[in-house]
Amino acid sequence: MIDKRATFAEAVSAIPSGSMLALGGMTNYRRPVAFVRSLIQHYQETAEPKDLTLLCFTAGLESDLLVGAGMVSRVRSCYFGLEIFGLAPMFTHYANRGEIEVVEETEASLALGLRATLAGIGFMPARAWIGTDLPKLRSDVKTITDPYTNETLMAFPAIAPDVAVIHAIKADWEGNTVIGKNKGVDQELSAASKNVIVTAEEVVPKLDEVDLITQFVDAVVHAPQGALPTSCHPLYQIDGEGLLAYVEQVSDPDSFAAYLPKFLDF
Repeated sequence: MIDKRATFAEAVSAIPSGSMLALGGMTNYRRPVAFVRSLIQHYQETAEPKDLTLLCFTAGLESDLLVGAGMVSRVRSCYFGLEIFGLAPMFTHYANRGEIEVVEETEASLALGLRATLAGIGFMPARAWIGTDLPKLRSDVKTITDPYTNETLMAFPAIAPDVAVIHAIKADWEGNTVIGKNKGVDQELSAASKNVIVTAEEVVPKLDEVDLITQFVDAVVHAPQGALPTSCHPLYQIDGEGLLAYVEQVSDPDSFAAYLPKFLDF
């Protein structure tokens, strides 16, 4: 048996500057908030990692914290916000000023890019985006001709994150992981990413049923309540007061700087 258990300090040190960091979970569910806390603390101590490309199917609080901390230069996501709790204030602030690069993405472009990596090819063809203005915003997304039908298709480039961080309900020492029924694209992220870190509410010696298998997981970190204030069904629900406190207190870099110590001292 390979023991893949690690500390937060060991896990965050595995993320280099300039890398593409993918965060698992969906909207306000099962987000790796405790990992983000440790990563920001590491950044404040070492000034590393910086200049990150943040990849999320949907980006939320955990992503806004990284943007506010000054660690992200580029965002790839089809949605960035806090759902009923409002906008993501730091992303909104920097994006509106053009101080952070926003790569235009949709559910299709993200899913197809990951699927291309899983297939071991450089792109995945699809009808998505045909007839829209989206290709004008992405020079790296090309059109191709289907050699069998002569149909024009879009060729979405492969997406291979350098590191993916996924919060789980339970994991074992070898990295086998249970993430629950709302999987988002976490299974795809675990297979497409070069390095996968799992933070888990509970870590046990062995699991019988798994959603992510050991071959796709490099490290397991014990993180009880590691998704708060987002939810981790069925263990705990969303902390609405915590999310409201964030959007009520944070609107610009100065208010974020005042809020951040409270988050780090959780």
